[in-house]
Amino acid sequence: MRSYNPDLTPPWKKSAPVPEVPADPDLVVEEVTTGFCGAVIRCEAGTVTLEDRFGKHRVFPLEPRGFLLEGRVVTLVRPVSGPSRPTRTASGSVAVPGARARVARAGRIYVEGRHDAELVERVWGDDLRIEGVVVEYLEGVDDLPSIVAEFGPGPDARLGVLVDHLVPGSKESGIAAQVTSPDVLVVGHPYIDVWEAVKPSALGIPAWPAVPRGQDWKTGVCRALGWPSDNTGAVWQAILRRVHSYKDLEPELLGRVEELIDFVTAP
Repeated sequence: MRSYNPDLTPPWKKSAPVPEVPADPDLVVEEVTTGFCGAVIRCEAGTVTLEDRFGKHRVFPLEPRGFLLEGRVVTLVRPVSGPSRPTRTASGSVAVPGARARVARAGRIYVEGRHDAELVERVWGDDLRIEGVVVEYLEGVDDLPSIVAEFGPGPDARLGVLVDHLVPGSKESGIAAQVTSPDVLVVGHPYIDVWEAVKPSALGIPAWPAVPRGQDWKTGVCRALGWPSDNTGAVWQAILRRVHSYKDLEPELLGRVEELIDFVTAP
């Protein structure tokens, strides 16, 4: 006769099952016992390596219920070989498997700085290559009128420009008014720096801190958050690694970039 061993553990003491999540590269999780938060950079048999926003690496065992993902307890598992083909790009567009990059259009999109260009590439890079749109950065907008004049925009070579802190009455708004035409579209977001277009939740911070007027914004932010203020370039790269898709960006930036892409690719 088969013996029967009932589970006498009260229901309220039983651990609820948690989802198993593949430890794919760039997935951001928090280790439950240490609170170390970072992006997955490597997953080997039995362990996962995380990198935090300062570039520090730590190795953890792949234990059940060992990590938090967006505040929920999960069990990380080793990804299966041969990852499935994504159905959408980072911008949310339908992916086109095997699509080749189109020959570059005559039209262009200019952004204000290197960080803006890197963020646009991070989220919209696949879309831009399929459309043949090249993104260049200006290193500021003071010389925009002469750059537009040299470019010579026209119906078959439209120019789109993304400007930081484009608000009424600003220097940037005055420059934008000088160059706007049927073949030149200048749009902007309200943020002092494109860093601020990354959602705080993607970085594990409650909010972007306020920086007193007259103080360098990036330096002030780093000091307020306890990030290294002497190497803002490295901090930016850590921020960029936390951006996985359009969901990690504020809508004030998303809408403007989509508007520029539509403008320069319109027939």
